[in-house]
Amino acid sequence: MIIEAENVTKIYRTEEVETTALDSINLQLEEGQFVSIMGPSGCGKSTLLHVLGLIDNLSDGTYRFLGEDVSNYSERKRSIIRKKNIGFVFQSFNLIDELTVYENIELPLIYGKTPAHERISRVEASLEKMDITARKNHFPRQLSGGQQQRVAVARAIINQPNLILADEPTGNLDSEHGAEVMNLLVKLNEEGTTILMVTHSMENAAYSRRIIQLHDGRIVSGDKEK
Repeated sequence: MIIEAENVTKIYRTEEVETTALDSINLQLEEGQFVSIMGPSGCGKSTLLHVLGLIDNLSDGTYRFLGEDVSNYSERKRSIIRKKNIGFVFQSFNLIDELTVYENIELPLIYGKTPAHERISRVEASLEKMDITARKNHFPRQLSGGQQQRVAVARAIINQPNLILADEPTGNLDSEHGAEVMNLLVKLNEEGTTILMVTHSMENAAYSRRIIQLHDGRIVSGDKEK
């Protein structure tokens, strides 16, 4: 089991207001699944992704990742697990404009202190997998939106993560390039990568094998895997 969340709650507090973003979430995600999270704006989808991706901490409940209770881990410990096991794909691509395609993809390996010779082979393999080898010396501004998202996916898989978390991965793309990105995610899933995706699009959710509906921070339905 990759993800086991029991009564996970996330509360944001200020001096005057207390907002419950996640309300007693119970969720299990097995290795090899492709799951979509859907729901109206403000229902807690991105918050859930951030908690499960160890970007943010939870306020209450228990969260086990790969069998390890990470509920009360410090940011440093969460960061170590995140770098080794989780790849992120965001709507806004989050590429660094001053770096080439090759350098953007290589960055997680540099942070992880991967030896230079291994970095070269892994980046080249990732470029080929995403069919963007010809663009490796280009800068993000020289690419189409679809190409930029391919780079973002290549960067997300460079550390061969157990899990990819995708937050509206086609939100800034037209339908043709959006379908290309979704097909890439399907291919990665077929090769064994577990994927958890937040989306507003039922068309995109149809690519997954399980759909979870969120409303007001609660899971209101979670179809079994197809």
